[in-house]
Amino acid sequence: MTTAATTAHPGGTDLRALLAGLNPRLHPAPCRFLFVAHDQAAARIPEALMMFREDEGVTLIVDHDLEGGEVVADRLLWAQITLGVESSLDAVGMMAAVSAALAARGISCNPVSAFLHDHVFVPWNRREDALAALAHLSS
Repeated sequence: MTTAATTAHPGGTDLRALLAGLNPRLHPAPCRFLFVAHDQAAARIPEALMMFREDEGVTLIVDHDLEGGEVVADRLLWAQITLGVESSLDAVGMMAAVSAALAARGISCNPVSAFLHDHVFVPWNRREDALAALAHLSS
């Protein structure tokens, strides 16, 4: 089992193999990017998929409940696509290729690399187009 103390980067680095094995998976619920002050971040951390501290405050990615009472403009909702291939943090070019494939179709993306997988957040209303672009890139 991998522990937090592990320093080796698991996963592949061969770009062709990474792209061939992208295996993109769409998460069923949309996400939102939130920006909060440093002193307000601690209360939101339990719900965060991702947290990043910047000088000005904290960016959080959180699930958004479509059934909930809070109405959010569609342009503020993001789809999380997890790339199923295990890529090394040392891999070169995979996220550039993913971003370029999405850009060629006019789809903005916000990539997040985690220890085992990369994730791409795309506008919620373009999620199916993004999946098609990634499938084309994989073939």
